[in-house]
Formats: sequence, C-alpha cells, structure tokens
Amino acid sequence: MREEFVDPQYRPEDSIEQADETGLRPKSLDEFVGQRELKEHLGIVLEAARRRGQAADHILLAGPPGLGKTTMASIVASEMNAHIHITSGPALERAGDLAAILTKLEPNDVLFIDEIHRLSRVVEEILYPAMEDFKLDIVVGKGPAASSIRLALPKFTLVGATTRTGMITGPLRDRFGLVARLDYYDDDELHAIVRRAAGILDVSIDEEGSHQIARRSRGTPRIANRLLRRVRDFAEVRGDGKITGAIADEGLAVFGVDHRGLDKVDRSILTSLCQQFNGGPVGLSTLAIGIGEQPETVEDVYEPFLIQQGLIARTPRGRVAMPAAWEHIGLTAPQQVPGLFS
Repeated sequence: MREEFVDPQYRPEDSIEQADETGLRPKSLDEFVGQRELKEHLGIVLEAARRRGQAADHILLAGPPGLGKTTMASIVASEMNAHIHITSGPALERAGDLAAILTKLEPNDVLFIDEIHRLSRVVEEILYPAMEDFKLDIVVGKGPAASSIRLALPKFTLVGATTRTGMITGPLRDRFGLVARLDYYDDDELHAIVRRAAGILDVSIDEEGSHQIARRSRGTPRIANRLLRRVRDFAEVRGDGKITGAIADEGLAVFGVDHRGLDKVDRSILTSLCQQFNGGPVGLSTLAIGIGEQPETVEDVYEPFLIQQGLIARTPRGRVAMPAAWEHIGLTAPQQVPGLFS
C-alpha cells in the first residue's frame, strides 16, 4: 500500500528530501564510482574479515571535503552487515562522551569518527586501548581514592575521517590497519556520478548537460550533486525541465559558477591577490581578511582547487598569483611572477 495512504504524518516533499540527501549515496563498493585503488584495498580487507568472521581492521580515510569519506564508512558497515555509529571529533569533548558510545557497540559494529584530527588529548588516550586491546579504562573517583576499572569491549571497526592527516598524532595514526587517501575525481568519473544522480532524482539530462556539470564540479562528487540540483531547479523554472548543454551553461552562470568551476569566493581570492596585493606574495591571514573569510576556510576549502588548477602557488613568503590567475580575471600578468623564486 502506498505510504501516503497509511501514514498520517506523510508529506509528499519528505520522499523528495530523503532522495536528495541520502538516496544519492552509493550503498556498496560496486556502486561507488572512482577511487579504484581504495576500492580494491577495501574489498580485500573486508572480504578477508568476512571469511574469518571477524571485525575488519581500523581504517583511516584522508582527503579534502566532499570526496566520499562518510559514504565509504557507511559502505564498510554495509559490506560487513554491521550497524554504523556516527560521531565527530568536536562532539567528543570528554572521555565520558566516547565511553558512552563504546559501551553501546555490538560485535563487529562500525564506529565512524569524522574530523578525527580534532579529538582532544584526553579522549584520544581513551581510544588507544579501545582500538588496540578492545578494552576501556575508566577512572572512578578522584585523588588518592581514585581507582581504575578496565571493561572489555566487543571487537569493532573504527573508521576515522580527516581533512588534515598531518594533525593526527603518530600513536593514533599507527593504530589504523589501513590508511588511505581519497583523490579528486576526473571528469569521466564525475560524469558517471552526475548521470547516476540524475537517474535517482528523475531528472532528464543529456550528455552535454552532464558533461557541463561534471567539468565544473572541482573534482568533487558533493559539488557535482549540488550543482545538478541547482541546474535542475533552473531548468524547471526557466525551461521545460530538461537539462541540455545550453541550459546547464546558462544555469551555472546564473548561480555564479564559471567555466573552470570557480565560484564567487574563488574569484574574490584571485581578484584580491592580483589587484590589492599586486600578485603577492601575501600571507594567508591577510588574504583571508581581504575577502572576508576565515583563514582556515580559505586554506582548507578554496586553496587546494586553486593550486591544483595552477592559479595560485604557496611560497615561503606567502601566496602568489600565477599567470593563469591574471588571465582568468582578465588582467595582464607581470613579466615575472613576484615572490615565486625569491
């Protein structure tokens, strides 16, 4: 029986929202597009664990935001037929927060900690014996009367995700059995992701339309899916609902995404660097203040793509605009890139 006939709380938009947010995530390694080397390694590790009837080794996933670390953690749980418990480093403020989660785990469960590099030192110390010996040390009382109790934990798999591998301490990193890095996706992989998402969202899109979106997705599936939804909205309001190459190009232009995938903030960084600071070198904090963003946001979200595209460079003296950056914003580059070799 259809859901709207039996559920009094049913709203038609609920199913659409659920499809948009969760339905686009692949559920298995076979459905996951891209990251071939990681998929091969994970497939071996998970298959071996299944054959032994044991929990898989702990896994650390590193890489820029939006590449599928959370999705891969869910796939690990799905492939192991286990439950997944999701939390994040900032949410685990005290040792008791982690202890509460660990004591609720069932055998072979998957614990996913996003932004694991932001764990406090106290919580990290609790995690060491839990990962290595599947034991939880709890201190009862304070002062001279304090005592320690060691509780046995069921064997579980910890999946950690980080955008900053260098901020993870050596002892924590060494306790992961598999450390893998997710790379940016190429245009063909993003094209396949856009086509798959369009099928799930029931969006009519042609080859050129999906290529236009894929080329401007900055190598990131999350951005590809977001651009697809925005172009879908544009096509429904300004067109007949079908996404063609021309509609995609026009829609992306309306939302401020240019032919290289740069948005308003990206262009602000390039404009500030070239016009205000004459191409640099300029420090990260100064550049961030110039565009009204936090330095961490500029460094983690925007800089990697701009560097990958050859638009800016990091030097010991600061950020420098490359000739391609001047060309992109319609200015003439100086004869020598300032500060690059000095």
